[in-house]
Amino acid sequence: MRTSSRAIAAAGVLALAASAQVIGAQDRPESILPPGFGEPAPAPTTRATSAPLPGDPPGAVVQPLPAAPASPTATPSATPTPVDPATLALYEMPPFARRSLDRIGVAGGGIAADAFGDADGRMIEALMRRTAAPLPSRWLSILLRRTLVAAIDTPRGVDGADFAAERAWLLLRMGESVAARAVVQGVDNGDYTPKLYQVAANAWLATGDPAGMCPVVEAANTATPEPAWTFARPLCAALRGEPARARALFASARRGRSANGVDLLLAQKVMGAAADGRQAVTIEWDGVDRLTAWRFGLAAATGVAIPDALYATTGRQAYYWRALAPGVALADRVAPAEAAAGQGVLSNVALVDLYAAVAADPDAASAPSAAAQDLRIAYTGSGADARLAALRQLWGGTPTWPRLVLTARAAARQPVRGDVDAVDPLVASMLSAGLDRHAARWAAVAPAGGDAWAMIALADPDARRRLSGSDVEGYGGGEAKRRLFFAGLAGLGRLAADDVSTTAEALGVRIGAENSWTRALDRAVTRDQPGTVALLAAIGMQTPDWRGVPPAALYRIVAALRAVGLSGEARMIAAEAIARG
Repeated sequence: MRTSSRAIAAAGVLALAASAQVIGAQDRPESILPPGFGEPAPAPTTRATSAPLPGDPPGAVVQPLPAAPASPTATPSATPTPVDPATLALYEMPPFARRSLDRIGVAGGGIAADAFGDADGRMIEALMRRTAAPLPSRWLSILLRRTLVAAIDTPRGVDGADFAAERAWLLLRMGESVAARAVVQGVDNGDYTPKLYQVAANAWLATGDPAGMCPVVEAANTATPEPAWTFARPLCAALRGEPARARALFASARRGRSANGVDLLLAQKVMGAAADGRQAVTIEWDGVDRLTAWRFGLAAATGVAIPDALYATTGRQAYYWRALAPGVALADRVAPAEAAAGQGVLSNVALVDLYAAVAADPDAASAPSAAAQDLRIAYTGSGADARLAALRQLWGGTPTWPRLVLTARAAARQPVRGDVDAVDPLVASMLSAGLDRHAARWAAVAPAGGDAWAMIALADPDARRRLSGSDVEGYGGGEAKRRLFFAGLAGLGRLAADDVSTTAEALGVRIGAENSWTRALDRAVTRDQPGTVALLAAIGMQTPDWRGVPPAALYRIVAALRAVGLSGEARMIAAEAIARG
């Protein structure tokens, strides 16, 4: 029998958690659903392997799956007896087609199935709940997403479906709505637990796909009487082409007074969009003071524009969801897409594709259209000077990190020339997309002691020469970035061993300090657990931006990643510290 982990608090799971800035701030995410949507509900009944959620009344009974129905009699009843959804699932999913809860996720991505090794699953879940997201590092965010979405073995001590729920919940807080939905859908419907039902609702709403709730809506209402699932029943009935039943279910749900105002109107709009919906609903956002997962999901599904001011009422995650939701208009996705690319939610290629769509849209706004034209010239201009001028136009006076991500592959097309005074942004742009060997070509012309020189020293996969303490001292990026440069070099093993301790002392970087976090990181390295190392690295970066990342923590993170075979990610994180520190 699988042992369930502690479930996510019912008051928070159906809502988007605001980004926390300290360790432990998201242990109990704050609800942003309307009144009633996030309040503790009576205990659901579920299979014996799933623990009740916090807030269940004493004495809640957990029922096993019912036995299969008896053979039909010779004279069947004119009105068939309804079949329990859980029993029906046994027939809809034959044994040979069922997926194991021992390994859940999407194959590929370079993460081994035993990424968590023999780690206690309860500890891994606790780390996930205590990870404040989004992270300051694009490259660490990418690594964490790959780890959470990969086909990995369920650690000991936890239920596979509950563990999938924890993974998806962290992905949602990172803004990775599509990845979260992929993890949720890696579990067979008949294996859902109350925790997974709650997180799954968020995942489908975050992708603007309330119809995704429909295959499990009846079972979810039996297992966890959350108001969002109650209102999903009439939506799903309407989407199935059952308007009369949809109206009856909606009237029944409305009498429960779990929602009102814009939440009801959005539900009616989804129903009206279905066949024979017979409803035309206009959504007015006047008086709405905050954005919720319910409001985002239903608005995105029906093409209703959400005012920008409402995105300021929640964490940055919802802004990244906006970039990924297909129902959001193209014009409303450009700015969020750039921000999402800077965070690692979107790749350079995906962002360039989006601008290609903007270039083909005759109704696109002038600013995005101009950027799309500059991007075209940056890639296909008639000469290197014209392409470089287009890059400068895209960067502006001070290049922003998302714009450097946008121009990465265009920067890689630039020929190496000693007379180019834009080496720093060119190298930073290439490394933002992991084009390390393209960036290393500029080593011969990068001014010694400059940012480009430092980034190449950290990122070059073929570097053989170790630098010295005098090289670190000669870096002219300023005291704060000099400490990060030292931390990256030392963590990568690219600083002469004799110079490590003396340089650390001279710069005031306590690389030898120990605490519970460093000891946990060392244990994960010793036991060869790259997944645990990635999570602990995220715990070590609980700060809004790179300015708050301690150099000693960067040293530990880079060294640990390198030790468990993630040297490419270690190099990119170290170089990112220089580009953004």
